[in-house]
Amino acid sequence: MQPPKDTPYPESNLSWRILNHANENGYAVGAYNCYNTDGVMAVIRAAESQRSAAIIQLFPWTMHFQGPEFIRYVTRAAHSASVPIAVHLDHCIKPDDVDLALTLPFDSIMVDASTGDDEFNSRFCKSIVDRARSVNITIEAEMGRIEGGEDGLPTVDMEAVMTKPEDAVAFVRETGVHFLAPSFGNIHGGYPPGGADKAWDLHRLAAIGSLISSRTPLALHGTHPVSDELFRKAISCGVRKVNLNRTVRDEYTQFVASNAGTLELTALQVEGVKVYCHSIERMMGVLGSAGRYS
Repeated sequence: MQPPKDTPYPESNLSWRILNHANENGYAVGAYNCYNTDGVMAVIRAAESQRSAAIIQLFPWTMHFQGPEFIRYVTRAAHSASVPIAVHLDHCIKPDDVDLALTLPFDSIMVDASTGDDEFNSRFCKSIVDRARSVNITIEAEMGRIEGGEDGLPTVDMEAVMTKPEDAVAFVRETGVHFLAPSFGNIHGGYPPGGADKAWDLHRLAAIGSLISSRTPLALHGTHPVSDELFRKAISCGVRKVNLNRTVRDEYTQFVASNAGTLELTALQVEGVKVYCHSIERMMGVLGSAGRYS
């Protein structure tokens, strides 16, 4: 899936090509948060097995704890796969982290300036889009506030502002961001009674999607726990990138916790990756990305 050398930005960018293909064909691609080599191998093996595109997501934590060489390893492994696999930096909040990320071989970066006001968010995201163009990195942004806590994310008020459809149009136009993560009742880190079915405002999501998703794929954050049916409803509203963390990681974590100390470390890793891979393969079927790359 290598583009011609003269392909213009962002068409030359792997994340954009993956999500544009999903947009043109009405399905979504999983963006899988990975913390170690087990996760990276599981995503690649699942994607190749299912003939599905995928996005490996890393947090800024990885840049500091595992370092730039780990990111280069992940990118080389992803880009060597027989199906398109991009590498994305999720929830990059600190300006210094954005600066570092732009020196590394990420395909895309989620710039999270949503804790500031709308004017700051717009101005900051535009400045990053302008800088990222020269290194062929595409930018995802969050508009509104997605509540809850995740690695490196502050926990914020449940009365957070949701994305207004008309404001989303202006934000995308002003900033030039390539992917938008709207706030429509989705929550990081766990839902209150009634779950995502009660919390999500699908009418709002559909309205946003109808206005911008033909050119700007929507990214879905706050996906645990979410039913298969609700994922499919979100896809029908224009969601093309689905962030998945515990949804595909819990069975692996439970397996490792139950078998550490009883299995040899090599066997633990081999079997753990199989468990992780199976969870990812299942979600590729749910999202409709399986079988898209024969």
